[in-house]
Amino acid sequence: MAGEIDDAIERTDRENFTRQPPKTLKGQIGFLLKQFGSAKAVARELGVTADSVNRYRRGARKHARKDIAAKIDDAVRQRWQPQVRRRRQKQAATATGITVETRARFGYTAPVGTTDDGRFRRLTVHLPPAYAQRLFDARTTGAGDQQMRQIIAEGFKEIYFQDGGSRATGLSDVTLNDIDYLDLDY
Repeated sequence: MAGEIDDAIERTDRENFTRQPPKTLKGQIGFLLKQFGSAKAVARELGVTADSVNRYRRGARKHARKDIAAKIDDAVRQRWQPQVRRRRQKQAATATGITVETRARFGYTAPVGTTDDGRFRRLTVHLPPAYAQRLFDARTTGAGDQQMRQIIAEGFKEIYFQDGGSRATGLSDVTLNDIDYLDLDY
């Protein structure tokens, strides 16, 4: 289910950590044990045995297999500094908004006599808090990438293409397609 928008939100959350997560295997397992409460629960999350988790915790095993190490790293990063993530997202959704930088093909429906040919554009647009709130709410409810793209496209339509209602008033249905890259900042 993870798409470009979801990945961009995750990347932004990681960039805003106030402290870096544990880097050693022993430190990561220690953190996960605090989060889950038992070696059995951590093992179930990672797809290993509880004995393996205990060996990692004690330092008897200094390195995990590459695939398990990636699962451990993902599990730690997902749970690291949840208050920092929530605070930054709340601030974006209520006060500061969200900045979207992308290079993508924008298509739109325009009135007769104007061009509606989609084309690649590189845009950096600051969207108001209402769009950040809608984006975070959609992500929380499990919305797909297409729904989150539509929220961003609506923001681009209002802020960039229509400039808050002062131009391109006949423009409707902006779409965001063929994303080359997309970064968020909040």
